[in-house]
Amino acid sequence: MTVISSGNADPEPVRRRKLSERILVSLREDFLSGQLAIGNKLPTETQLADSFHVSRTVVREAIATLAAEGLVETRQGAGIFVLARQPSSTLTPTMADDRLGNISHALNVLEVRIALEMESAALAATRRSAAQEAQIQERFFEFEHQLEQGKPTGAADFAFHRAIAEATNNAFYVEVLDSLGSRTIPCDVSSPYATEDVLSFDYQTRLQREHLAILTAISTSDAAAARDAMRAHLAASQQRYRRRLHEKRTRYLSGNDV
Repeated sequence: MTVISSGNADPEPVRRRKLSERILVSLREDFLSGQLAIGNKLPTETQLADSFHVSRTVVREAIATLAAEGLVETRQGAGIFVLARQPSSTLTPTMADDRLGNISHALNVLEVRIALEMESAALAATRRSAAQEAQIQERFFEFEHQLEQGKPTGAADFAFHRAIAEATNNAFYVEVLDSLGSRTIPCDVSSPYATEDVLSFDYQTRLQREHLAILTAISTSDAAAARDAMRAHLAASQQRYRRRLHEKRTRYLSGNDV
């Protein structure tokens, strides 16, 4: 996908990412030092934007990354709160190396997500505001940018799905998704659930085509199509992991598994 810009302008997604990373480093340091303890409420988006001299869009990107890592959650009407790390982010090396168990865990997460996000997408198609639709689209293009740069897409993937949950205008959809944290996207390069095939460029390109189908259905207010597109998207991920489990079993039976 080609983005046309003037020759003397900085690429905006790159600039936003660098600014977002600066916020992430600072907030993570605050978490580690105890300055921001579990249960503490973060400053508002506006306050953070003023403090770091950035736009609210940059702040939202940083918060989405922290939410994907299970470090914070946004409670609609209440603010952003610090959480304990999700169990998935404290895996021991032995657990992280247990690929079979991790894939079965990922399948369980996907099963929950299908039930939740099919309806989330349908509601977003009928309830979204113009600003919320724009945010979903922004998250879509952030995933595209990360993919083109060969960088991990997990945070952008989570942010895309979270923006859809926000567009339901029902805070419980966001809360449930946030509670899954980094377990929500099991195929990112930084995840212990990752496998070689799901990290390929071709696989992630297919993910993005599925994202486009969801985005298009929401933008055209087609609730049924949005529901179907979300189901197809998450079911395809399920099939990928089931195939991985089958391949592992086949290698074991043939004596080639180590």
